[in-house]
Amino acid sequence: MNPEISVIIPAYNTEAYIKRAVDSILDQTFGDFEIIVVDDASTDNTVQVLTEINDPRLKIFRQPQNGGAGAARNRALQEATGHWVAVLDSDDWYAPERLERLVALAKERRADMVADDLYIIEDGESHPRTTMIKYCGSSLSEVTEISPTEFVMSDIEGRKGLALGFSKPLFRRAFLVDNQITYKPHIKVSQDFWLDIDCLVRGAKFFLLPEPYYYYRSRDGALTTSTNKIERLTQECDAINQFLIDEAAYLDNDEGLTKALRLKLRETCKIRDYYAVVEPLKQGMFFKALWGSLQRPLFYQKALLEIPKVVNRRVRATFLRTEVYKKFS
Repeated sequence: MNPEISVIIPAYNTEAYIKRAVDSILDQTFGDFEIIVVDDASTDNTVQVLTEINDPRLKIFRQPQNGGAGAARNRALQEATGHWVAVLDSDDWYAPERLERLVALAKERRADMVADDLYIIEDGESHPRTTMIKYCGSSLSEVTEISPTEFVMSDIEGRKGLALGFSKPLFRRAFLVDNQITYKPHIKVSQDFWLDIDCLVRGAKFFLLPEPYYYYRSRDGALTTSTNKIERLTQECDAINQFLIDEAAYLDNDEGLTKALRLKLRETCKIRDYYAVVEPLKQGMFFKALWGSLQRPLFYQKALLEIPKVVNRRVRATFLRTEVYKKFS
């Protein structure tokens, strides 16, 4: 018999974290699962750490060469046999009741996708600082169905929202297979967002549980922090543009979603153009910054909003230093 859940983990050079990730699955209150780890040609001891874990539910696969997290996840999806697919990054971990809670909710709501809130914990710290919902300044008290438009609007660059693109849903595997949905390996960041929206435009029922059971580790060297900011934003602009082209047949029937995606595109490009000018300025490359501002007119829209904020921060900082000087002089 197939397991109820396949937990897929892409791994690359995470020997210091991978055991905790796997152990958090083995310690689940729900035991009918398989763990599929795809090592993306690690150069450290990640595979050795994995082979020392003695549990028949753990299956280890090795990529012949490094192809990125998206390719590793797709390999894991190919190997998965469970009715549901859960995703875990190799430096994160689950609370013990996560799988039991999510699969019960998925069956209760007849969902294709269910996600929970995330704990955000800094690398090296023992306790989470906050959860994603709180960090985004939102509040949610009950299970909520998320529409495609709501999903996109939750994740607009520079705007507050639930940031559902960071969520790690449990997926009904048959839905992924029937709709031939996989990760996009050429997109190096926001891969979860694009898999989720691919599901949603094809009619997936998505429910959000406002309880945190996933521990998201924020660390230097992770893809989301190590990727060049301008490069990441450029990739995002390209991905939105391509999605609008590729999914035109679905979007023609959903004006709200189309508007949300175009807003996401505009705001992402605006922030990209802003940093494309500001970053050279910080490095003293004034001619490059000037030339960039002439080539990127969206810079001025963002600058008009940011300059008052910068001035306000500088004034407050100066005032604070002055008050401290008066107090102790």
